[in-house]
Amino acid sequence: MIPLKDMITPVRYRITADTSLRQALAIMRENKWNLLPVTNKDHRLVGVFTRSSLYRMIMEQLDLETPIRDYIKENVSTLSITTSYSEVESIVRTSAVGTGVVVDDAERVVGLFTKTDMVLSLLKATSTLKDQLDTVLTHSTIGVVMTDENKQIIYVNERVCMMTGRKSSELQSTGLLSVFPEAGQALESGAPFHPMKVERLKAVLTMTSYENVRNKIGHIILFQDLSEIENIATELESVKSLKLSLQTAIDHAYDGIMMTDEKQYIQMVSPSLLELFQIEQKDILFKRADKVFPQFQLSKVYESEAAEVSDFKEINGIKYIVHRIPILQDGKVVGAIGKIMYRQLNEVSELFKKLQKAENKANYYHSEYQKAESAKFTWDHIISKDPYMEKLKKSATKAAKGRSTVLIRGESGTGKELFAHAVHNSSARKEGKFVVVNCAAIPEDLLESEFFGYEDGAFTGARNKGKIGKFDLANGGTLFLDEIGDMSLNLQAKLLRVLQEREFYRVGGTKRIQVDVRIIAATNRNLEEMVKEGIFREDLYYRLNVISFHIPPLRDRVGDIPLLIGKMVTELNAALNTSITGMDTLARDVLETYHWPGNVRELRNVMERAMTFAEHGKIQLEDLPEYMVVKRREKHIASYLPEVKMAESAERNAIENALEKTNGNKAKAARILGISRSGLYEKIKKYQLLR
Repeated sequence: MIPLKDMITPVRYRITADTSLRQALAIMRENKWNLLPVTNKDHRLVGVFTRSSLYRMIMEQLDLETPIRDYIKENVSTLSITTSYSEVESIVRTSAVGTGVVVDDAERVVGLFTKTDMVLSLLKATSTLKDQLDTVLTHSTIGVVMTDENKQIIYVNERVCMMTGRKSSELQSTGLLSVFPEAGQALESGAPFHPMKVERLKAVLTMTSYENVRNKIGHIILFQDLSEIENIATELESVKSLKLSLQTAIDHAYDGIMMTDEKQYIQMVSPSLLELFQIEQKDILFKRADKVFPQFQLSKVYESEAAEVSDFKEINGIKYIVHRIPILQDGKVVGAIGKIMYRQLNEVSELFKKLQKAENKANYYHSEYQKAESAKFTWDHIISKDPYMEKLKKSATKAAKGRSTVLIRGESGTGKELFAHAVHNSSARKEGKFVVVNCAAIPEDLLESEFFGYEDGAFTGARNKGKIGKFDLANGGTLFLDEIGDMSLNLQAKLLRVLQEREFYRVGGTKRIQVDVRIIAATNRNLEEMVKEGIFREDLYYRLNVISFHIPPLRDRVGDIPLLIGKMVTELNAALNTSITGMDTLARDVLETYHWPGNVRELRNVMERAMTFAEHGKIQLEDLPEYMVVKRREKHIASYLPEVKMAESAERNAIENALEKTNGNKAKAARILGISRSGLYEKIKKYQLLR
């Protein structure tokens, strides 16, 4: 029932003994209250100011600002906010007072309660209950008919209208028996519940009685639609038939089959599975699958919700595999099927191996093809701590975001191709192809067909179906033109047209081919001098030189040599199967002072040679190429000769003085010099001091 807190009128005013007559009058007039609860400073009730008290003060012609203190009625009964509905109902029935004060557990005023409040609350609850009941009856699958004491229909729900094919307005105020004559039998029986079948409506009729507000007896008739029950029964029969068919299929399955429910308990199992594992059906049925057959791992599909095939397993020398299949319903696993395949599996295994080899081979060639036309290096592969190189990498990264042509310049071996790879991989075209053309490595008469391709029969020796060129191949990606300075003037003109128009003709063709290719060019030649000499087109130079980067030679960034050596040692150890741990100081000194005309490429070649010949775990001076060691030795001897000459002169003078002091006695002279006599003889012979 309705709790008291939902029926009270909240009091939002603070009324005390000092409240004036004017204020009390205004509050009672505004809210139409018969009394005001008067509280102390703790909001606890001390009494009430009633409408009678108000009249007395007015009759006594008191000033409107007079406090109501002397007119407060004390010792007032209150209602607790926790009072039950039945107690409230009893109080309302017997109390002569129209308004009560409601307090909480601490005796603080929370509101007023009147008989009107209760009536309004009950009306609201009744209305809500009626709406809820109407909703239930409207959407009910049971037909409902209600009559008054004269057996006249006063209510039907939507289900009855559907069953009879008549509107609600046609049925109401109509005699029950004229519409449902079958109800007469139920009325005659007088039983409180008398179910009976109504064939024409395909329903079961049940009747009961009720007492209305006039204390008269009416009737409620319920019609249970039999078509739904029949549909359910039909479905049950279908399920039974389906289960029987499924069990028959499983019993005659060629492979072993096991079926589990949503709790992973075995519900069905085929005879072939029992035969393979030599087990009785009664020993495994209705038991958890993983407990009986842990090797099947059927519980995995309850988590993954995806079918999967196990590796080869074996029992009694017979190989088998398990195909685990989840049974899904509304996105939830409600069971699983374990299919155990073992018959003629050896032949299947051989075919599978052949297929796997073919797939591996195809995957290998596909990956090699992808590698051939893709950029392999990023900025992380360019090792440097040189400030200029770091600035160069940042600038190139920014340039990569656009589509402008990039020209990379620098000596041979400085890493121009690495820069080109890194620019492509940090651009928006990184998913496209990266095609490399070395303009110096392809003969001039073939360079045009390599660039633009050719049509069928374009020249003697051409392929029957023609060939696409590098521009076609790089469409949507990047074309890297290495050694661009070695291109002929004739081909420079055709390249310029492609850069300007973004289109070209194949050799021997008449169809215009449009492409979207970004050009990255590289050269170690002085293009400006070549332009002056007329061997490189000026307009092509300006078209290529949109964004230009110059990679400094290794001799200008000596600080990078130790970094490169460390990186190369790691890479070459893996490639050469060596175990080099470091480098001797003299050998490192030679590498750091060498002028490196071949730049990083030469450094890698030297490291590969040295690591191949190293025998002591560290690279020694003798492991380096002879031309580097000779230059080091020549420098060392050139710096050491003046010191040797001074030492020899001093040694000669000392021997002469010792011989002079001992009058040529070689034994005494040797003792003075602190050397052996034989050693003295050798020195005398060396300096030709024989006497």
